[in-house]
Amino acid sequence: MIEARTVTSGATGRNGGHTKAASYRSFLHHATTLGTEAACLIARLELANVRAVHSFAATHLKDKGTESRPCQTVDVIYDAVQWEAAKQAVEAMRKAMPNEDASRYELYDAEETQKRFHVSGEGLHGGVAYEAGSISAYSFTTGVLELCVNKGLKLFTETPAVSVKKLAETAVDGHRWAVETPKGHIAARKVVFATNGYTAFLDPRFQESIVPMRGQITAHRPGSNMPKGGLATTYSFIYEAGYEYMIPKPPGTQFAGDIVIGGGLVRAPDEGLREYGTTDDSQLNPIISTYLYETTPRYFGGNWGKDDPEGRVRAEWTGIMGFSPDGFPFVGQMPGEEGLWVSASFQGHGMVLCWMCAKALAVMLEGTEEEKQQLDSWFPDAFRVTSARLEQRFTGTVNHSTSGPAERGLGQN
Repeated sequence: MIEARTVTSGATGRNGGHTKAASYRSFLHHATTLGTEAACLIARLELANVRAVHSFAATHLKDKGTESRPCQTVDVIYDAVQWEAAKQAVEAMRKAMPNEDASRYELYDAEETQKRFHVSGEGLHGGVAYEAGSISAYSFTTGVLELCVNKGLKLFTETPAVSVKKLAETAVDGHRWAVETPKGHIAARKVVFATNGYTAFLDPRFQESIVPMRGQITAHRPGSNMPKGGLATTYSFIYEAGYEYMIPKPPGTQFAGDIVIGGGLVRAPDEGLREYGTTDDSQLNPIISTYLYETTPRYFGGNWGKDDPEGRVRAEWTGIMGFSPDGFPFVGQMPGEEGLWVSASFQGHGMVLCWMCAKALAVMLEGTEEEKQQLDSWFPDAFRVTSARLEQRFTGTVNHSTSGPAERGLGQN
């Protein structure tokens, strides 16, 4: 495994660690475009991914500081259209998957949402609560990598891949591919692009099929009126054109009680158009910064209180995501390219997609025939790499009125 920078220096190590599917937000779109059965499959996979991540952390990474915390989440909705859509979607999921965990949601009216979740009532329409969680994505990933290294994985950091080239059919030992790096080249029978927003740099077929986009996050010290033991749930705050997500740092961790909140893209000029195509995660957008700084007292109202004497915001950073025109990951072997594989384009939704997509890819690569035959029972066809999907082009911006993976990519031809 080669990593261009240091271990877990990309978006996985930079995100808020929100293991939250929000499947109801995309279910109706999936049902319309893919069919109800496929929509159910995606919803089940997302919940399975959330549970699998926390289960692995609890079983294998107890001493790695993952801050794994399965918990409830709530979507606080400040738009009438979004609230009606949420109720319709939850009803449709309950009908399609009766008594299944993937369709378990609690709906609260505005008064109950304000009371239960300490939020401002101004413009509030209701809340949707369901199973989710939070985790230190950096600690989780480094912990997994350590286990892999102990089992024989050779990990090279500060080793960027400059190019990937196909070797002649007569190559020695069946090696089909050469990965060029500043430190030399690596010959391999199989190569996997796990490069998300950076994939098109190595394979131009992904130009405009996986578009990088920079996201921004802030960490807020809690206000004086916030619960002393920290908030019990994670949050999303949904309005007409977009949303923000919020994760409280759990008790017993460094900076316990801090609130990590990200989003704000649509508040920038042209709905954040300049963040598309951007791969520089060392810079901040000052307009988004200003907006995110004000989110906590705005959403919590009088429940926020006075800012911490050391200042409201402790830290701020960015990370690069990858988006596709149809709003789905690319997972599988490249068409007509034996030995070249990909798992990328997670729509800013990687904490709910990456683990199960990696599991599916492992089955495709090394699984038994029985495992491969069972793959269709849990892995969506819509996520597989096809020539038709590679021909789609991202010509618009992302629809931020949804927090699920579908409806995010706009404009394909």
